[in-house]
Amino acid sequence: MVNHLAIIMDGNGRWAEERGLTRSDGHKAGARQIGVAARAAMKAGIKYLTLYAFSTENWKRPEPEVSCLMGLIQEFAQSELPNMMRDGVRLRTIGRTGDLPLASRMALEFAIKQTEKNDKLTINIALSYGGRAEIVDAVNKVIAEKRTTPLTEADFVSYLYAPDIPDPDLLIRTGGEMRLSNFLLWELSYAEFYVTDTYWPDFTEETLADALASFGGRKRRFGGLNKK
Repeated sequence: MVNHLAIIMDGNGRWAEERGLTRSDGHKAGARQIGVAARAAMKAGIKYLTLYAFSTENWKRPEPEVSCLMGLIQEFAQSELPNMMRDGVRLRTIGRTGDLPLASRMALEFAIKQTEKNDKLTINIALSYGGRAEIVDAVNKVIAEKRTTPLTEADFVSYLYAPDIPDPDLLIRTGGEMRLSNFLLWELSYAEFYVTDTYWPDFTEETLADALASFGGRKRRFGGLNKK
């Protein structure tokens, strides 16, 4: 059973280029699929959905593309709020969100506050996020506390961005690439991976069903041996 699903939403640009569209058109099409993925996840009984929307490295992209993405973040938080309230979806974010433009941050903070008591599905959006940055930020929190006792792994988890959210069971990467791209480096230690050539704007309930079927046929050992 998948309790926490993580998705690297890749392929927006290639999807657009193959159709003679701009990369911004691809991102707009990809933004619309978040609702599709959320509804499919709820139907499958998934409780947590973490989406890699904007990485720390994405700030290096051309300004018009970054501006488009920031606008889509704001639009998503505003336009999807009624749907999230209706469906019982709680919105969260992880990452260095203080780097986002004020309008985007305010829209997100308002939606997060409004949905904080919803409990059907938690959508956790990674924004200005990097797995290495998360670990560095956690270490800096430990240093700031001037802690003198040794840390356990459980202790360290409490300094991460979302310590109350369980680790992902399954990671889906769309677009066919075979890499983590600095995503949830700590949390994905024992997740199962599923890579599909499907671009993110073409993600459907059937895409998720295929991934869940693959997951269901695997044996998770967590470093140990199967019990007979």
